[in-house]
Amino acid sequence: QVQLVESGGGLVQPGGSLRLSCLASGFTFSSSAMSWVRQAPGKGLEWVSSISSPGMRTYYADSVKGRFTVSRDNAKNTLYLQMNSLKPEDTAVYYCQLGDRRGQGTQVTVSS
Repeated sequence: QVQLVESGGGLVQPGGSLRLSCLASGFTFSSSAMSWVRQAPGKGLEWVSSISSPGMRTYYADSVKGRFTVSRDNAKNTLYLQMNSLKPEDTAVYYCQLGDRRGQGTQVTVSS
């Protein structure tokens, strides 16, 4: 069965960086497009970024373009999200997503 396990969240000051990871299992990760989505307190799910495979094409929401970088290591069945220049409005639970399936999420809090 599909399992997606996110990690790497935490509390960071504005302008700081975090790297999220998502360990995937139960499907052919290397041939699956993957996404990151987030949910801020009291708001709905927001798409953040996607990466194709093969081809490694990447896509970003305007709100994170130039600050976030999505990548993957197919040998490790792992998806990453490097987040730089973090802002308070980036505070959310971040999920990796395959189709309509998501993991349990990892909390990112940006605050001074």
